[in-house]
Amino acid sequence: MTQRYWNRVTADGGWLAHDLRTGRPLGPPPGEDLAALRAGLGRNAGEVPAMWRFYTCPVDDQLAQRGQWSVEQRAEHAALALYGLHQQSKSISMHHPKVPLGKALHRLRTSERFSAQAVDARVNAAATSTRPAALLMRLRGLVDQLRVINQPVDYDGLMRLVQDWHYEDRRRSARRRWAVEYQVWAQQDDARANGAASNDGAPTPS
Repeated sequence: MTQRYWNRVTADGGWLAHDLRTGRPLGPPPGEDLAALRAGLGRNAGEVPAMWRFYTCPVDDQLAQRGQWSVEQRAEHAALALYGLHQQSKSISMHHPKVPLGKALHRLRTSERFSAQAVDARVNAAATSTRPAALLMRLRGLVDQLRVINQPVDYDGLMRLVQDWHYEDRRRSARRRWAVEYQVWAQQDDARANGAASNDGAPTPS
């Protein structure tokens, strides 16, 4: 598996002390790295020279000769930029390999920092977008909110989501996974809340 920049953590989300391949010290990313990554927000892959050293995707020589970037490279660029925003000034890792995006957003919905209806609307706008650029614009706002509540997300999964959004059939499949991760749990929360409200109004057995 490719060692993306955000993969500085154990399976449980704690910081790795050393890179497993090179033995070099790791720990939390330096602030200057994160600033370089954030510079990629709203920019195309390859447009921010400070980010080049963080790219890990293989270069497609034919595309490179035409000054173009592969879908995988563009998805990695987008995920790196969002990670730079998410991890800014955080001592704990904002990448967690066991927290898919839908689950993280479900936790945002139940955090009480933002109204459930507002989060639903933002998630719906992102999930129903049809262009990668529109998806990324909406994900940026959601990641900013996840940052507020210190909620990590799986950035390997987020990168795959962005990649899938470039293809109609894969986008539909990714959207269904997102629904399972988020909408089903949200509906269960609403059902539990309604059940609790009904019980509050019920007479107490003698």
